[in-house]
Amino acid sequence: MKAQHAVRLGLRRGWIEFVQSVRSSQDQGFYLFTAFLAVGYLFLGRNTEVDGTDLLFPSVALPSILGALVAFGVVVGPAYALAMEKEDGTLLRHKAVPHGLAGYFTGQLVFQTLSLLPQMVVILLPSFLLFENLMADSSGWLTVAWVLLLGLLAAMPIGMVIGALVPSAQKVGTWGMLPVMVLAGISGIFYPIQQLWGWVQVVAQLFPMYWLGLGMRSAFLPDSAAALELGGSWRTLETVLVLGAWAVVGAVVTPRVLRRMSRRSTGSQVQAAREAAVQWVR
Repeated sequence: MKAQHAVRLGLRRGWIEFVQSVRSSQDQGFYLFTAFLAVGYLFLGRNTEVDGTDLLFPSVALPSILGALVAFGVVVGPAYALAMEKEDGTLLRHKAVPHGLAGYFTGQLVFQTLSLLPQMVVILLPSFLLFENLMADSSGWLTVAWVLLLGLLAAMPIGMVIGALVPSAQKVGTWGMLPVMVLAGISGIFYPIQQLWGWVQVVAQLFPMYWLGLGMRSAFLPDSAAALELGGSWRTLETVLVLGAWAVVGAVVTPRVLRRMSRRSTGSQVQAAREAAVQWVR
């Protein structure tokens, strides 16, 4: 019963944080800036035809960009949140409450899931107004839904683990943001993955970002465009298996990492982290 109460509190906390985020001028500016970069990038190539197809660049690039943004957001966002709340004592307070970590994880899951919605809306809305033939079939929205769900469950635990392991929030850029940017560069987001060395293609396919991009492209593009992919198909089953495997591993590993981190967390460590953060700002 206590666990259920903690989950309900987590659901409420996630919703409240999302509402505060949407009302925040800083977050609104971030959403609009991201949309400006993404839509601007598509607009520059609006008349460019992709080799081997009759598709224009925005049709092929948009789903890949969405997949990359989802992966980036649900890795770096939770990593920063966890690292900062580890420093300011929030997690220590959750530790003192029965099933507090379960409530915390639930809140983060709700908040990060809902935060994807405004990010996608501000990109999709102008894109559908500016460019034609972005969605080959309306049934593709169902594919978008399950790819997003699996991608979230696969990628978010990675961010949580990074946030739990880094010594301070300032290190998240090195251990979280930089690796995600490298993966974006090798996962076929900005250019065909076939142009890379074979071993790089193998590495890219070990991580969720490639499969998120592939799943998104299968949702937006016509079946004929699958010829551009590795193996000449959308590999839907492989997408489900890889993302599902990451989700299962994350569900097993993340709670253990969080519990281990919480056992080591003390008031003196929180105070030391606060003092270090103040010195870093100065």
